[in-house]
Amino acid sequence: MFDLTTEDITEGSISRALVVLAAPLVIQSLTQVVQQLVDVFWLGRYGENAVAAVGLNYPIISLVVILVTLAPFVGTQVIVSQRVGGDDPEGARRIAFHGVTLGLAFAAVVGALTYVAAPEIVRLVGADPAFAEMAAIYLATYALGMPFVVVSDTLEGAFTGWGDSRAALYVTLVTVVTNLVLDPFLILGLWVFPEMGVEGAALATVAGFAAGMTLAIALAVGPRDTFSLSTADVGFDVAEYREILDVGGPLVGQRIAQDAVRVVIVGIVAVAGGAAGLVAYTVGARIASIAFIPAGGLQQASQSIIGQNLGAENPERANRTTWTGVAIAAVALGLIGAVQWFVPESLTLLFVPDISEVALGWTVQYLQILALGYWALGATYLFLGGFNGARKTKTSLVVSLAQYWGVRLPIAAVGVYLFDFGVSAVFWAVTLSNVAAAVGAGAYYYYTTSDGMFERAVSVASGGD
Repeated sequence: MFDLTTEDITEGSISRALVVLAAPLVIQSLTQVVQQLVDVFWLGRYGENAVAAVGLNYPIISLVVILVTLAPFVGTQVIVSQRVGGDDPEGARRIAFHGVTLGLAFAAVVGALTYVAAPEIVRLVGADPAFAEMAAIYLATYALGMPFVVVSDTLEGAFTGWGDSRAALYVTLVTVVTNLVLDPFLILGLWVFPEMGVEGAALATVAGFAAGMTLAIALAVGPRDTFSLSTADVGFDVAEYREILDVGGPLVGQRIAQDAVRVVIVGIVAVAGGAAGLVAYTVGARIASIAFIPAGGLQQASQSIIGQNLGAENPERANRTTWTGVAIAAVALGLIGAVQWFVPESLTLLFVPDISEVALGWTVQYLQILALGYWALGATYLFLGGFNGARKTKTSLVVSLAQYWGVRLPIAAVGVYLFDFGVSAVFWAVTLSNVAAAVGAGAYYYYTTSDGMFERAVSVASGGD
């Protein structure tokens, strides 16, 4: 059912290739959401401060993982897909090895710094003294798993670029299941294990990463009929490392720019709406993150399909892949938004049963405002996937800078501080920035493809100027 050959990707139905390649990636993301929820479940049995300590670390860990894994992952996926499409499997395997070793170098530096500076980091972000020590222990322990994370993620990128997203799903399932099985034993001290609290939660996560990495390596060196590695692929070519960074590097800046604005926006929400406003914003963000999982899977799938078609010197099909993906994502997320529009109160109570009346009202309002822009965010994901597949990741960076810094932050700040529209201004800023990004990215995508973007990308993928 999920089998795709290179011929399927470069000659068969585009919509089928997108859905088949994206399906395991969507399931993969859903299992990661389940992992986070189960972690909170077991930590909640250990104590409220434990939940707070781990919750404080989420944005810190997100930044650390971005710095370590994003450039090797995306660079490897895009370049592997182009080389596979160009019938250069040796070059594809070579870039995968370089992606893994580059990621390990990042993990060694960033992981070590995070481990050593964990107490200072949690203090700088304002950890309450009641759980600051636990937060530092969790962060330091988590940092030990960075080498495992980057190896498994980069190999997953290689598999997906090759057209084998099932392998990425298998790695994630092993990672998550290992974590979930160990959580209660290490957190609560069941059976022969000591009670370790948040340190146990972090160790369970690290053990999951190690298990996932082990499977990823086994699949990569085993007798799989897709992507595989051997000693012949070992090498340390500066040009290969530079190529990976040229493709994946701008996306690190993109994610950092997004997360920085999100932090500022949270501060504006706190000023405008207090605790009730923060509850509304947090619930909306969590629900939205689940709703956008299909778009993320389609984006990754489109990047691989576009890359392979560019390698196969088929720019017109690469272009059609983007537009097909935009249509699927916009319709799918539009339908999700329609459902959310009609049941916002039920969704809110599902996440926060004892929510106050004020917070409930604002959350319902935010969920309905968010729903109006779901189609746009789905379209934006796929337009950016089109640019990324053509190695135009700097364009993705510019679009995100405009979306977050040029539209979202100014509307939120002006609406709250100048016109006193309250927290509703922030809600509208999010949706209006999403719509602006879709329209702007779509218009620029149409212009650049009409001007030969994919034809030029074919030349780059084939080793031309």
